[in-house]
Amino acid sequence: MSPASPPVQSRIARIEGFAFIGIDAVPVTVEVQIATGLPAFLIVGLPDKAVGEARERVRAALTSMGLALPPKRILVNLVPADLPKEGAHFDLTIAVALLVGMGIVAHETASAYAVLGELSLDGRVNPVNGVLSAALAAAERGLGLICPEAQGQEARWGGPDLDIVAPSDLPALVRHFRGEQVLSPVPDSPMQDCNDYGSDLADVRGMAVGRRALEIAAAGGHSLLMSGPPGAGKSMLASRLPSILPDLTSHEMLEVGRVQSAAGRLPGGTLSTRPTYRDPHHSASLPALIGGGQKARPGEVSLAHHGVLFLDELPEFGRACLEALRQPIETGQVSVARAAHHVTYPAAFQFIAAMNPCRCGYLGDPERACRKAPRCGEDYTARISGPMLDRMDLTVDIAPVSPVEFSRAGRGEDSATVRARVTRARARQIARQGMVNARTDPQHFPMNDAARDLAEQTGTRLGLSARGLTRLLRVARTIADLEGAGETDRHHVAEALGFRQRRYTRA
Repeated sequence: MSPASPPVQSRIARIEGFAFIGIDAVPVTVEVQIATGLPAFLIVGLPDKAVGEARERVRAALTSMGLALPPKRILVNLVPADLPKEGAHFDLTIAVALLVGMGIVAHETASAYAVLGELSLDGRVNPVNGVLSAALAAAERGLGLICPEAQGQEARWGGPDLDIVAPSDLPALVRHFRGEQVLSPVPDSPMQDCNDYGSDLADVRGMAVGRRALEIAAAGGHSLLMSGPPGAGKSMLASRLPSILPDLTSHEMLEVGRVQSAAGRLPGGTLSTRPTYRDPHHSASLPALIGGGQKARPGEVSLAHHGVLFLDELPEFGRACLEALRQPIETGQVSVARAAHHVTYPAAFQFIAAMNPCRCGYLGDPERACRKAPRCGEDYTARISGPMLDRMDLTVDIAPVSPVEFSRAGRGEDSATVRARVTRARARQIARQGMVNARTDPQHFPMNDAARDLAEQTGTRLGLSARGLTRLLRVARTIADLEGAGETDRHHVAEALGFRQRRYTRA
């Protein structure tokens, strides 16, 4: 009997990469085994079609370098095997692991980095989504990061000490690893000029009630519903809300940047200190507004994180879209559940909406109202459910400015002046409870007995729900913060009641 053959030794290379669940980067180890056997190139570990097609992109990229895959059995395993892997960003990770397995790149050098990037057939490294989250995760794990050259500055937000290698193509990365031509360090990431505040509030003539409601909404982070005829200035007011909001904190900037990176909306790696402003059209679908689709991408509510979501012509949005807004308005996040995905995105946005009083828009105008008035107004408003309307902190009727007033009215306060008041009011809120009033339990607000009695009596008379009373007290506290008052007084509650009209708070 012949002696047993010695076991066949195979070399296994391991390189770190990432899968993405929502905006979170989940570590994935790419293992490559090159063993004797019939020539094959297999990828296992729940890859989707894009990951499976990496075989041909990696093969072509290596061929463009003058390299050929060894005529052996090549097995690529994505660990953990029970986590679905999506996207072409595994191309570069697999390629680096193969180069290590083939002995072209030293394992000790490459294993110090997490890798992501898409490969072209000629070896170029193309941009991918999620680099910012990957950089933060790599820094947390004590690894460097290899990413596309175009996204090196985006990765730099992972920290000044993060070792970033950003090659333009695969040959440049190999030369860097072999010490033949070291790539230049990635410079600090740019920050968008914070002096760009957009349209100025001084352009708004008249509309004192609307301006006051906008300032209160900005100061406390409150939701606002504006109703008025076409051309009254509702959209114009809403578009100027970002100009009176304070700058984002560094933590908020990173959160917003991670959402934008996951959505592929962070060109040049530039983070802005200014809140975002999203105004989707009323024809937007439910996945576009809330998030979802085949890849469970973030929707408008998440792209407006720490910013403003403005819905014009509110009743024209689909009923399912409006009802889906109820959860993120309350919780500041949205859960997207699909058969193959269940992800949670941040969605702490400030909700602003505008609507006409009826379909024709001229309810209450005896000369231009349609023949169906006032029933048309009731039917039009009924498109918005009571629970949805109950979530609006402030409601205000925007009356059209007369031609005489528009012609003779001077410029009002500019955005810088109002923004200074708003910033001071928010500073008081942060110092008192660590967050804006719109997301705070009003039981912790300082309030005198006269204010509490008025809120309770009027709330009972108007039939306010517990949520409605809570939002009333939050608005009253914001009005007090704008005045610099130590406690909520009766006249603060009275003004807040004026912005919570009965016809918008039906059960």
